[in-house]
Amino acid sequence: MGKVLSFGELLLRICPDGDGEWLAENKLPFYIGGAELNVATALALWDIPSAYFTALPENFMSEQIITYMDDCKIDTSKIHHGGDRIGLYYLPKGKDLKNAGVIYDRANSAFAMLQTGTIDWDKVLDGVTWFHFSAICPALNQAAADVCLEAVKAASAKGITISIDLNFRAKLWQYGKQSSDIIPQLAQYCDLIMGNIWAAEKMLSISLPEFIHETSDKDTYLEQAKNTSEAIVKKYPKCKWVANTFRFDYKQGIKYYTALYTNNELLVSKEYVSEKILDKVGSGDCFMAGLIYGFYQGNGSLETLNFATAAAYNKLYIPSDCTTATVADVKKTLAEND
Repeated sequence: MGKVLSFGELLLRICPDGDGEWLAENKLPFYIGGAELNVATALALWDIPSAYFTALPENFMSEQIITYMDDCKIDTSKIHHGGDRIGLYYLPKGKDLKNAGVIYDRANSAFAMLQTGTIDWDKVLDGVTWFHFSAICPALNQAAADVCLEAVKAASAKGITISIDLNFRAKLWQYGKQSSDIIPQLAQYCDLIMGNIWAAEKMLSISLPEFIHETSDKDTYLEQAKNTSEAIVKKYPKCKWVANTFRFDYKQGIKYYTALYTNNELLVSKEYVSEKILDKVGSGDCFMAGLIYGFYQGNGSLETLNFATAAAYNKLYIPSDCTTATVADVKKTLAEND
């Protein structure tokens, strides 16, 4: 097996506290992340050959960040160098990226300025057997969407397995296109589509019955997950796996479970309940990394699903964008919740 290549924008997450104490203390915590880098970091930590493709300006900050990724055992040799700045976003620690308070500062970043026809995909994809990206990439602008389409076409032509995370970020779709205008043409090249029933409705136009928006019943959600997954596989015949995550607020914590549809069957993970967590950012990326980890190694579908879910649950207690939980840590969580 070759490398898993994650493609997307590297971001710095700036974390002001909610009370403004950072102004008095002159301290503003930050984390290195971005959805696809979070996946790449987890895979490298779990000893899967992991590469990362993004665009970074040529300056000392980029050099330091690349050294950091190299130290994480991520292959950074494919990174495109050009542009003027690194993308940023601001989100208080513990808040969800779907929170209305998130502030993006990504306009004219090195990644956002990428254009079709400038990347040698044969070179970038050399030695790669899995290509991963998310729906955040084409949300930036039309050029980024076009580059994504160019990438998945090149990867598909090489017989590379392709996965997409249906991350929906309403604040990013501001260039005159809806996600449902762009994502379907990318999804048709994907072998693994991960998201949830609401993302599939929003981005792939897989409609939901009205009562779904008024229920909280787990069995109802899972039945709809199967129906949505069947519709996705019918609409996108290349797709072999459809993964759904269900994460709901519970006190100061969450209730969390997932499902995987494959071979006409819906598999359901263990359910995790926690009254308090530390950081929601990156848990979905960790789930995706867990799926790739399992499928890359040829593990069974239910084993893969449970590992991915435990990895995502662990991430909720790690205050950063990327997980630091090892395979042993994830297996310990699985054993404790058996």
